[in-house]
Amino acid sequence: MVISIARKELKSMFSSPMGWIILALLMFAFGTYYLNGINNYFEVMSGAIRPAERVGVTQFVGQTVYGLASFLMLFAVPLLSMRLISEERRNQTLPFLFSAPLSLIEIVVGKFLGLVAFLSILILYIGVMLSTLNLWSDIDFGYILSNSLGLFLLLASFSALGLYFSSLTSQPVVAAILSFIALFVLMILDRFFAGDPSSTMAQLSFMKHFQSFAVGLIDTADILYFVLFIITFLILTIRRLDADRLRG
Repeated sequence: MVISIARKELKSMFSSPMGWIILALLMFAFGTYYLNGINNYFEVMSGAIRPAERVGVTQFVGQTVYGLASFLMLFAVPLLSMRLISEERRNQTLPFLFSAPLSLIEIVVGKFLGLVAFLSILILYIGVMLSTLNLWSDIDFGYILSNSLGLFLLLASFSALGLYFSSLTSQPVVAAILSFIALFVLMILDRFFAGDPSSTMAQLSFMKHFQSFAVGLIDTADILYFVLFIITFLILTIRRLDADRLRG
């Protein structure tokens, strides 16, 4: 049943104009930065630009595209997640969903996986686009794999938090705003505690745990952070819906 719900949510995203608009705009932005990255790389190699240190083409182009992706998704995910549950609440169809032969876990996980599947299309698009560099140069596929995994975990965390805020209100716009504010704070949290990077608050920052993936390293501690974050907000969403069901 989880797969059926995920499939339904994925179809609903493709059936809405917003889903296609966001997908098209993001693909256009990633493609533009990809081409600009290649042009800048040739300028560096020709000596027109002299960086402090020379890096491989994979990292030179990839760090621009993946950095842009982590920033733009900060805006895209709240827009995509805001309707997942709040729309059901606003249309008063939530009681019908509760009465269906589905557990709350199946409902929440299904909606979460549907959104993550949609976002995975963009991650795959970036990975395939960067892999085309191999047509004329030897590239670091490990770097692409690491960044793709990090971006996947980051977007899954965005989705879990966005789903939770969508369960709190019947207004999708309110859910989107709250999600964006929370995600923005979590993205830059480490900067507020730059003087003490080992502090607990600094450790909660998304970027602190995404940085290792961004430089081509896969750290199990960072994976564990994202997994626990996702599980925590999925559980909070389930508890929120359970409270709604008990109140009738």
